[in-house]
Amino acid sequence: MRPFISTPRSLPGTLPRSTPPVKSILKPASILGRRKDQDDQPSEGSEAQDPTSKRRKVFFDDIKNVTYEVGRRTMDEIKLEVRMALEAHLRGDDGQYDGLKEMFANDKKRYLPPVVGEEEDTLKPHELQVYLMALTGCIPILKSKDCNGLVKVILNCSWLGRDAAFVKVFTHFLAALVSAQGSYLNQVLTMIVDKFHDTRPSAWRVPDFPEISRHTMRERLHSTLQYLLKMFPSAIAVLENLLRSKFPFLDDSMRVHMAYIHNLLQVKEYVPDLQEDVFDMILDRVVKIDSQMQLDLEDTDDDITAAVMYALRENRQEEAGSWEDEADDDSDTESVDSDDVDYDQEAVRIKTLKDSVEKMDSMLDTLFDVYTPHFTNPGSDKAFDMFITILREFDQMVLPTYKSRHTQFLIFHFAQQHERLTDAFCGQLIASAFQSNTPNILKQAAAAYLASFVARGALVPRSLVRTIFMLLIHHLDQYRRKYEPLCRGPDLKRFHPYYSLLQATLYIFCFRWQDLVVSAPEFVDPEDPASYIGQDLEWIGTTRKDLSTHVFGKLNPLKVCAPVIVDEFAKLAHRLNFMYAYPLIESNKRIRLTQFLSSTYSTGGALRDSGFDTQEESFHQLDPYFPFDPYQLPVSKRWLAEDYVHWKSIPGLNAEDEEEDSDDFDEDEDDEELEEGTATDSDGGESE
Repeated sequence: MRPFISTPRSLPGTLPRSTPPVKSILKPASILGRRKDQDDQPSEGSEAQDPTSKRRKVFFDDIKNVTYEVGRRTMDEIKLEVRMALEAHLRGDDGQYDGLKEMFANDKKRYLPPVVGEEEDTLKPHELQVYLMALTGCIPILKSKDCNGLVKVILNCSWLGRDAAFVKVFTHFLAALVSAQGSYLNQVLTMIVDKFHDTRPSAWRVPDFPEISRHTMRERLHSTLQYLLKMFPSAIAVLENLLRSKFPFLDDSMRVHMAYIHNLLQVKEYVPDLQEDVFDMILDRVVKIDSQMQLDLEDTDDDITAAVMYALRENRQEEAGSWEDEADDDSDTESVDSDDVDYDQEAVRIKTLKDSVEKMDSMLDTLFDVYTPHFTNPGSDKAFDMFITILREFDQMVLPTYKSRHTQFLIFHFAQQHERLTDAFCGQLIASAFQSNTPNILKQAAAAYLASFVARGALVPRSLVRTIFMLLIHHLDQYRRKYEPLCRGPDLKRFHPYYSLLQATLYIFCFRWQDLVVSAPEFVDPEDPASYIGQDLEWIGTTRKDLSTHVFGKLNPLKVCAPVIVDEFAKLAHRLNFMYAYPLIESNKRIRLTQFLSSTYSTGGALRDSGFDTQEESFHQLDPYFPFDPYQLPVSKRWLAEDYVHWKSIPGLNAEDEEEDSDDFDEDEDDEELEEGTATDSDGGESE
């Protein structure tokens, strides 16, 4: 390092043989860490004759963390130098104080031995530790606000990449600093949390020290944090706020997000009080990325969408390791310079969308992996407690997010692990869908989630399918009696809770109609859905009559429900002898929904505000949004392999089936064309 006070150097070859001994930095002509020139070093013979001139090693007491001697100066002498430098700074003399700052600011500068004939004016790699120990002994002076600049420089030094002894001394320095001046706690914790983002070895590597692995770096980082939290328990509240505020930005790379998340998950292991907060932070970010990605995809044309899917497939084929393996590469390949003559805006958009998909995929895969051990015994109280945490997060963060596309599959998967968990999830959705104080938009979302879960959950038992289906019809009856006296015609704006509930009922029928059949002729094969076509089937309870009453009622729900769901229901209901709705569908084509609108109606919290007659008909119909439609994130979809019902058309259902290609949107989860059609599906609906 450079000296505290500059001293003129002699040219090589002119250094006198009678160079004075190394002086304290407190002297006017001192040089911090000064060494005798190589020409002045005594020969082996002279060393043998004068053992006191032989350089001594640094001795540490592992228990007391005390250095007894370094070079030809004792620890007490170095402490005195540092103390005098700090005291001089407080008196306005910053020469030696600035030298201390420079020492720590240039701590990653490689050590270069002096040229023959010149003085050695830099610290050797291991000697910075000695001055840190001396500064620890001067904490009563260092805590002064006037020394804040030096403290900041010390906190920013590269302490993780040095040896274990330095890390230990640095940890004790941090504890002493916070103990003496509590206002430094936030700075210390901020420095530690900032390192949660580090992914490349260059961030912590220090020249002249053996390179340490990412695992070792994290162990050191968390050991220090754990030690500080043990010393200062009140710091947990400060840490929680920092963990939230320091979460990577939405447009940060996948590796930065994953590094931060892995560090968060490690924090919760030794700070149990932060476990739920950590999960909340991660899920909140996943929801934001999920909804933003869907908005971006909706604004993207088909060519770019196809390019995104192609890039994802290519990446899956070429990838050779985890994101951490890729992070070992210090090259920066993630930035795109918009000033580059070859800058391609479309290519940047493709890369941005691809990165968003990969980022969300990795985050969800990590959450699946973290939650799974808690469900080893899914019927246990441990599993139920964790599920309650997931359910709370779903209710607070996922349910109100209309454009969430994949995040909800966490609860979809774990809710099917045991009957107790299934009942808890369905019970929560039923409460949200039918409580009078629930906003209408949440009622609609809860009904969609309930129907989609029952329809798509492969492990949802037949008994629950029947119970939920009849429950929906029961509430539909209540809505009908309430709304029909006020009804002039189909009106989503006024009666959307009714329409959203009926659409949910139709959706369940389309997927689980076999579970609603009580009895069928003997020759009907339950394994062959086509054998049910045209047969005289007995349906559960009075569902056929009750649903028919609603379909042909004054509220006319088939005009308001999403056409893709109405068409599929009409097709199935007709061929299964459940209901014949085609005449109604044809007559509805002559009805304009805008003729029943009135500007005096309140919006009622509808998902869309149908306030102008000039808007097209589809604006006044429900979206075909069901949140558990196909999940196609390439890595994390493996968790859903056994608990998802894929749509399968029934051969011979209608004459058009023979003419159509067998391209059902989710018939084969592993089909590459399927991913192209659903991973970017803006509304999550079925293909026709």
